Amino acid sequence: MKKEKAISKINPVFLKGIAHRGLHNKEFTENGMKAFQNAIDHGVAFEFDIHLTKDNELVVCHDENLIRTTGQDGIIEDLTLKEIKENYHLLDGGEIPTLQEVLDLNQEKVPMVIEMKVFRKNYKPLAAKTKEMLQQIKDKRNVLLISFDPRSLWPFKHEGFIRSLLVAKSDEYTWFFRRSVESVDLEDKLFEEKRVLRYTKKHFTNVWTIDSEEKLKKYAPLVDTVTYQYIDPSIVKEALK
Repeated sequence: MKKEKAISKINPVFLKGIAHRGLHNKEFTENGMKAFQNAIDHGVAFEFDIHLTKDNELVVCHDENLIRTTGQDGIIEDLTLKEIKENYHLLDGGEIPTLQEVLDLNQEKVPMVIEMKVFRKNYKPLAAKTKEMLQQIKDKRNVLLISFDPRSLWPFKHEGFIRSLLVAKSDEYTWFFRRSVESVDLEDKLFEEKRVLRYTKKHFTNVWTIDSEEKLKKYAPLVDTVTYQYIDPSIVKEALK
């Protein structure tokens, strides 16, 4: 899909930067309700990751293992939602959120980037449950769907959401599937390649993860938006003007 058409199908707030795993900091743990509320309070788009639990529920966490953000070992896909809620808490004291809880908190006040985390090749049930949950979205311009696994994005072809393929330098082979979705979400290291720079001129492109003003200054002119952390949102907005 050409850049102009893709941009016309998303909330313009996306073009002012996307807070990585919520607007988190030393006080608010990433992918937690406090970090998401902070993003909402600042009026910025935010990104988060979803995993499928053992009992087919969607919870928000970046890693498949809960240990980094809770201090307790546990694979999400091996646990029920009840087990997670009862036995795990984020380092800031908050609960592990469900996708429904995030949707209820935000109520489409600001747009969201939802990353589907495929684990043990569960892309089919993950996509099916996500599709079911997103039926409640009133304005599909408020949601961007992303994933490193294109197979989790393909079922949304006719659902009205813009889909973006995550491509990392370490798994660059996924670049081959870029034409099967509407846009790409690229690791900053990939911008050393001429083919990537050619692509960005004609297609909607995001870069991740920008964590310094130096990087922001370097990459903002090359893309349509950035996923950032540890930078004041006002600085990001100004750089993307």
